[in-house]
Amino acid sequence: MRHGSVIGVHANDFVTRRIGAVLGRRGWRERPVPFIGYGTPGRVRVLGRLVLRPDDEKLLPAHAAAWLHRRGWRNFLELPAPHRPVRLTVAGRTRTLRTDRRGYVDTMVDSELAPGWHTMHLAAGNGSGAEMPVRIIDPDEDFGVISDIDDTIISTWMPRLLLAIWNSFFQLEGNRRAVPGMARLYQRMLAEHPGAPIFYVSTGPWSSIRFLERFMTRHGFPPGALLLTDWGPTRTEWVRSGTDHKRRTMAGLARELPTIRWVLVGDDGQHDPELYEEFAQEHPGRVRAVALRSLSPTEQILAHGTVPPLAEPRRHWRPRRVPSLHGADGDALWPALADVLGLGDEPAAVRRPVARRAGRRRGSPAGS
Repeated sequence: MRHGSVIGVHANDFVTRRIGAVLGRRGWRERPVPFIGYGTPGRVRVLGRLVLRPDDEKLLPAHAAAWLHRRGWRNFLELPAPHRPVRLTVAGRTRTLRTDRRGYVDTMVDSELAPGWHTMHLAAGNGSGAEMPVRIIDPDEDFGVISDIDDTIISTWMPRLLLAIWNSFFQLEGNRRAVPGMARLYQRMLAEHPGAPIFYVSTGPWSSIRFLERFMTRHGFPPGALLLTDWGPTRTEWVRSGTDHKRRTMAGLARELPTIRWVLVGDDGQHDPELYEEFAQEHPGRVRAVALRSLSPTEQILAHGTVPPLAEPRRHWRPRRVPSLHGADGDALWPALADVLGLGDEPAAVRRPVARRAGRRRGSPAGS
């Protein structure tokens, strides 16, 4: 299997290089795609990608190009630019980084930034650039949220393949449905902890990140780093394991932010209950609560083909000591979660999220 996956990696890289050469001659240009980064005053995780994209502005009027990009398949119309230099500018200091075989930049850099939101600049060799928001977290911060995305904040009906393809590639963005009350749930928690971070961890592909950012802004979800994955083959796997990605990502956050005690939010349709209990057992005292959205019978069938939630396998762990809460949506989860977290009345800063016009990004970090 490993030998076969290595062949898959070489084949994938060969095809990428060949197609990239052809598209480059046809006018596709390197464009940096920055992701929200995070870190502490001493170290920052820089996340982004360099891709080849068609120059829509030369082919279509601006408003037509913007509309097309809101159809799902347009988010995937790009090709990675592997092993290419990119320039990162932080607080007036520029350094050169290099993309990996899939065009990604994922590295830690030294910084002297104070806690809060900051903006970096990521530029391709051809001068094309983009602003990169980064959240610096106070080393003494002790509250944070890790949230799933699929069927937790957005109804995607994963992993049923045909429905997932329809939702991801053909639906207009405005037709995608947010899970009721989840944005309010996060607003309420973070209003009580203004410096606390939120991380959105998903098995979805990085190619969908621009759609997710627009969707989350439109529905009032607090800004935070989206930690997605890549669906291409690796040297050890033909298909990447989404469960392993989430497990590694959560372990990394626990290691990088050792003072934070987390609220873990997910749903009962796939593997979140098992992963979250495992995380709580492996990091004693680091989980304040687990909040799980209970899928409806219809959503359960669409998610994994059975009506009841997935049965959890037997384990040889200690009895659960972390509160595990269940509710149909964010508003149903909030009363019990507020009680567990010792939160009082709803903060004045929290208001009901409403759909916003395209282009308005109230509550987002500068440059996101």
